[in-house]
Amino acid sequence: MGIMLQGTTRNKGTRGELNKLRKEGKIPAIVYGKTLVSSPLALEKKHVLALLKTHPNAVIDLDIPEVGKRPVMISQVQRDPINGDVVHLDLHQINLDEPVRTAVALEFTGEPADVKEGGILQIQTAELEVRCLPDRLPEQLKVDISKLGVNQNLLVSDIEVPQGVEVVTDGNEVLITILVPQKEEAADETGTQAEPQEE
Repeated sequence: MGIMLQGTTRNKGTRGELNKLRKEGKIPAIVYGKTLVSSPLALEKKHVLALLKTHPNAVIDLDIPEVGKRPVMISQVQRDPINGDVVHLDLHQINLDEPVRTAVALEFTGEPADVKEGGILQIQTAELEVRCLPDRLPEQLKVDISKLGVNQNLLVSDIEVPQGVEVVTDGNEVLITILVPQKEEAADETGTQAEPQEE
């Protein structure tokens, strides 16, 4: 799997105890699974933040000294509603022989010629929901949008995915569209104004 995360077991704790844990640079978490009793954990905050920035949907090799290693994925991230800080993680253990369903980020490459001329690139969403075996899960999907033109849409169905990966997101969903440049819209509006009648 390659992506490691170390955790330590902890007691469930009161709100005050959890806040103390956070002040010590830890993030409370819980890991659960079909054949696993839910286990409260403490994770290093700096490692969690780095993971969320680079591999938020990846399969993680979770190492708990008292228990051992197990494959998990992040199922929920709880954040402080005021400052946005991560305050809790939910992890779920997976079976490497069973498909998982998760989101995969899209990386758009290239610049459409019409955008260079003033067209407006509007990104509706930058991820797809997919289903595949854990070892088939791509970290991200690169999509070349350089040939996209004004008033054209990039649909989910236009995205090519690796063999063994099934796209769950509706194929008709729009990912990107390029809108007419504002100066052209203004010119069109001016051109459609009625001419004053001579008296």
